[in-house]
Amino acid sequence: MNILFTVINVLILFVIVRFALLKPIRKIIAERKKLIEDTKAEAEKSKEEAAKLVQDKEAELAKVDEEKKVIISEAKSKAMSDGEKIVAQATAKAEEIKKKAEFSGKETHDRMIAQVSREITELATKAAEEVASKNTLKPSQNAVKTVYDEFVENAAEDKARTLEKSEKSDEKEEPNAELIYVEKPDAVHLAALSNIVAEKTGLKNVRFKLTEDKSIGDGFIIRTAEHEFDWSKSGRLASLKKKIEDEIAKLTKDARINGMLFESGQVISMIKENINGFAEGAFLSTDPAEIGYVKTVGDDIALVKGLRHAEYGEIVIFENGVKGMVQDVKSDGTVGIIILGDDEKIYEESKVVRTYKMAGVPVGNGFIGRVVNALGEKVDDGEEIIADGYRAVEQPAPGIIDRKSVSVPLETGILSIDSMFPVGRGQRELIIGDRQTGKTAIAIDTILNQKDKDVICIYCAIGQKSSTVGQVVRTLKKYGAMDYSIVVNSPASDPAPLQYIAPYSATTIAEYFMYAGKDVLIIYDDLSKHAVAYRTISLLLKRSPGREAYPGDVFYLHSRLLERSSRLSDELGGGSITALPIIETQAGDVSAYIPTNVISITDGQIYLESDLFNSGMRPAVNVGLSVSRVGGAAQTKAMKKAAGSVRIDLAQYREMQVFTQFSSDMDDATMNQLKYGADLMELLKQPQYHALSLTDQVVLLVVATNRILMNVPTDEISSFKDKLLAKFRSEYSDICEEIIVDKDISEDLKDRIIKAAAKYVDECYPPEKVKNSEI
Repeated sequence: MNILFTVINVLILFVIVRFALLKPIRKIIAERKKLIEDTKAEAEKSKEEAAKLVQDKEAELAKVDEEKKVIISEAKSKAMSDGEKIVAQATAKAEEIKKKAEFSGKETHDRMIAQVSREITELATKAAEEVASKNTLKPSQNAVKTVYDEFVENAAEDKARTLEKSEKSDEKEEPNAELIYVEKPDAVHLAALSNIVAEKTGLKNVRFKLTEDKSIGDGFIIRTAEHEFDWSKSGRLASLKKKIEDEIAKLTKDARINGMLFESGQVISMIKENINGFAEGAFLSTDPAEIGYVKTVGDDIALVKGLRHAEYGEIVIFENGVKGMVQDVKSDGTVGIIILGDDEKIYEESKVVRTYKMAGVPVGNGFIGRVVNALGEKVDDGEEIIADGYRAVEQPAPGIIDRKSVSVPLETGILSIDSMFPVGRGQRELIIGDRQTGKTAIAIDTILNQKDKDVICIYCAIGQKSSTVGQVVRTLKKYGAMDYSIVVNSPASDPAPLQYIAPYSATTIAEYFMYAGKDVLIIYDDLSKHAVAYRTISLLLKRSPGREAYPGDVFYLHSRLLERSSRLSDELGGGSITALPIIETQAGDVSAYIPTNVISITDGQIYLESDLFNSGMRPAVNVGLSVSRVGGAAQTKAMKKAAGSVRIDLAQYREMQVFTQFSSDMDDATMNQLKYGADLMELLKQPQYHALSLTDQVVLLVVATNRILMNVPTDEISSFKDKLLAKFRSEYSDICEEIIVDKDISEDLKDRIIKAAAKYVDECYPPEKVKNSEI
């Protein structure tokens, strides 16, 4: 009993302690815990505030350091002379431009180098202009005196001897030179200039007509009848810019080879040297530019007096910046120049300057996939084209030793051409026919068939409508051919000089790839319009007209163009240019002047006939008049064996067709021959943009020439051949693979093709069904 009461008391005590004591204890613990957490949070906050305070102090110290640097930098800048400051700013800017040039891939690399080069050139030229305007590098000398002194010093003449010579001149004679100045030179400088001009130009007793002209900005200009010394501000800056461009070009050439940007030290030293040299006149040439003056201008032709030493094909620059090309050098001292641009702002007596450079165009891999004009300038919406270099428009054709015989086929994908008139790489094959007979269609199909064959294609449009060329470009893009093609376009709206130069420019671009070991296909569409453009130029230059009003050298016009297409020897890389020139005839007259010329130059022709075209035979190739003189050597053995008798069979068919067209009673042999010929003609029909591979062509020719298709109705040949080719691709892929690998057909392979085709023909056209239909 006592134990029971004891247990009860203990339980009561436990309950009292639990509710009376534990609750306050828990409350105290909770309060202590909260106090600890608050203290910890406050400590963290204090820590953050301390850290922020440290950061603020460090920022203030950094700001103070930055301000110190700025003050020191400003002090240093102030301590520098104005000229030195400009040089330092220019070099710093150049370094900044260089650092921004990050590139990936060759095209981006080349584009970045070109951009950097342009910016640095402009930067250095601008800095030099600032130096010249402030004239700070020679503060103790008079500015106008300095420029005359520089000219005289650069000419390396003794002033005393110069003065002595000039004093002997007859002052009563008329002036034969003009000195345009901002500040008039003194007598010593005037005499020195007189002697220098006499030495440089060959004039005797130089007498100046003095003309003040503040618009030239600074310096002076000396003009004689045929020469000009431009030491004005703009002239000297132009010389500086050209010098910098030449030096940058050397740096960028090495940079492209090495795959990196040029070194900063090279750029900085080059800028310093050129800016300082400009201010001191150290590198400026005292050689005069040879000039002439426009006598007459019109129809994109300028007749210029002067330029006595200009060469045929040389580029000249008119006063408004438009370029021209010397095309005629006359015995009376005048020069005929074709204007490569707008002639609206070229007037009589405007100045023309020699460049001493032959006409050239930029070339490079950057042109692939682009549309350019006759001068190699982009006319599409793409980025600026980065050129790998420049080549002269007129180039000599490769010599005999430099050539190699044509032995590699260039497959057009057109059955009638590849089988009977094969084209080899390095060949010139003329496409000739009347208007609207499918000449351009054959050329475009040939370009499309070069996909994945490592052939670069160039389509040169001469005198075509812009809408027509636009359609060609859209077609090439649609079928992915622009990835390996270049379009050179000189539309009908272009002046005759640009149409004249277009095919030469296109060939120059093609030669760049040929000499790099590539195979190139070039289309001239068309050379009839090219000859017309040349005739226009010649008549405007008052050359004597010949047959059909063409000048006497019109044959040479096309021969020197087409002879540049060839296959190079292995020593020169083994590249090739295959040319497909197009000539438009009038009413099928192949005996006209231009057609006969080009036929005699090329290695064969594909003649397209209007009657065949209108009858539905497309491509409308006339088998009798078409020929390939060298392409047979390039044909694969498989194609040569498969197409052996096709041309003869077609000729016999055409002849028999003529004799039997009025006959009503024909024997079975004649009927079979006519059926076979009609089947061949139907087989050779091919829709545009549907190229056939070598395998397809060989299979069709083997099947047709072995008369497997005799049971197929003639009007169903076109649809049946597509089914037959699909059958071979799906069920007889081993045959196709063997043709691709061996490029030849053995008797065994030929028998297998015949058996497979005969089996499929019997499935589609059972003999009983054919016999019943004949009955």
